[in-house]
Amino acid sequence: MRKIVLVDDHADIRRLIRITLGKAFEVFEAEDGASGLDLVRRQRPDLVVLDVMMPGGLDGIKVLDAIKADPALLHTRVIMVTARGQQQDYQLGMSLGADAYFIKPFSPLELVTRIHELLAGAECQ
Repeated sequence: MRKIVLVDDHADIRRLIRITLGKAFEVFEAEDGASGLDLVRRQRPDLVVLDVMMPGGLDGIKVLDAIKADPALLHTRVIMVTARGQQQDYQLGMSLGADAYFIKPFSPLELVTRIHELLAGAECQ
């Protein structure tokens, strides 16, 4: 079963994504960047849904950078989600290796469709 890690400081967002994903994936959750990065390193998921703005010293951009800098995690797909819709945020996330970028509020069904597309593409590589 494919693994997905959800990292978002809002429990309601994590719950919404988990419910929308259904039982097709093994889903793990973290509420901040530090615990999210630790969870990603332990679980080695196929995909991470990562909030950009989180409290504490490790925001989503730093977590993304750490994931892509780790050779063991380099091919992990990452979808960034954020309430900030500035173009420079999008460009920074994509330049660091994000595979997709969603601005809150987003359609959970569109997110799940993108997750399926990214994971199907990963199987072809």
